[in-house]
Amino acid sequence: MHIQEYLHRNVKTVAMPLAMVVGAVLCRPVAAVDDWSGHMVTPVLIFLMLFVTFCRVRPREMRPSMLHVWLLVIQIAGCVAVYLALRPFDTVIAQGAMICILAPVAMAAVVIAGMLGANVATMATYSLLCNMAVAVVAPVVLSFTGNGECTFAELLARIAPLLIMPFAAAQFCRLVVPRAAQWVGNHGQISFYIWLLSLAFIIGRTTCFIIDHNEADRSVEAALAVAALVICVTQFAVGRRLGRRYGDVVAGGQSLGQKNTVLAVWMSQTFLDPISSVAPTAYIVWQNLVNSYQIYRKDKQKAEKQA
Repeated sequence: MHIQEYLHRNVKTVAMPLAMVVGAVLCRPVAAVDDWSGHMVTPVLIFLMLFVTFCRVRPREMRPSMLHVWLLVIQIAGCVAVYLALRPFDTVIAQGAMICILAPVAMAAVVIAGMLGANVATMATYSLLCNMAVAVVAPVVLSFTGNGECTFAELLARIAPLLIMPFAAAQFCRLVVPRAAQWVGNHGQISFYIWLLSLAFIIGRTTCFIIDHNEADRSVEAALAVAALVICVTQFAVGRRLGRRYGDVVAGGQSLGQKNTVLAVWMSQTFLDPISSVAPTAYIVWQNLVNSYQIYRKDKQKAEKQA
C-alpha cells in the first residue's frame, strides 16, 4: 500500500471523532465565531457539502421506491410509539427519544453513504422525500408532545434552503457549465472535509449549550444519552436490514440511522423541554462513531482487496 493511501485511509477513520473532540475543546471560540457570523457558518458549510454531492446526481436517476416508503413508515410510527412507551416514566426522556427518531435524514448522509458505496441517487431521493415529509408531520407530532408552538412554515423555512437550493444550484451548473460540475462531482471527497468542519461547529455549539444549562438533573441527562445510543444503534441496524431486502444495505442504514441532528437540537430547544436536546446532542456523537467504524471497515476491505 502506498504511504499516501495509508495516511488517507487512517485520516478518514479518526477524522470524525477528532473533529468532535476539537469542537468540544474549542467550544467557546467556535460559539463566538458562530455568533459573529449570525449562525450562518453551519448552513453555508452544509450548502457547499450538498452542492458537491448533488453534482453527481442526475434528476432522471431519482426514483421513489418501496424502500423509501418503509423507511418513512418506520420513522413516523416509531417516534410516536417510543414517545408513548416512555412518557409514563419521564416526559423529558420520552421527548428526547422521540425527536431522535422523528428527525429527518441528515444532509450529510448522502455524502457518507456515497463514501460507503451506496447508490447516491437513492440517498438523494430519500433525503428530499424525508425532509419534506418531516416538515409536514413534525408540526402535528410536536403539537401533541411539546409546547404546541411548532408550525409548518417554521420547519419548512428551516429545511428547504438547505435542501432545495444546493440541489437546484448543482443541476444548474450541470446544464450551464457541465465540465465544472463534472470536475466537482469527480472530487466528491471534498464534501467529507467540509462535513468535518461543520461537525466541529455543531459539537462546539451544543457543548456550550450543555455547559450553560447546568441546572438539569444529571441522571436525566445520562438517561437521555443512553436512550440516544440505543435508538442510534437500533435505527442503523433496522435500516441496514431493510436495505438488504431492497438491494442497498448502506443506503438503508444511513437513511434511517444518520439524522439531521442540527434540526433535531433546534426542534428540541424550541418546541420541547430544552433539556431533551441532550438526546440529539448525544446522538451526534453516537452516529459519528458508527460512521467512523463503517468507514474504517470499508477502507480496510478495500485495502485488503488491493493487497
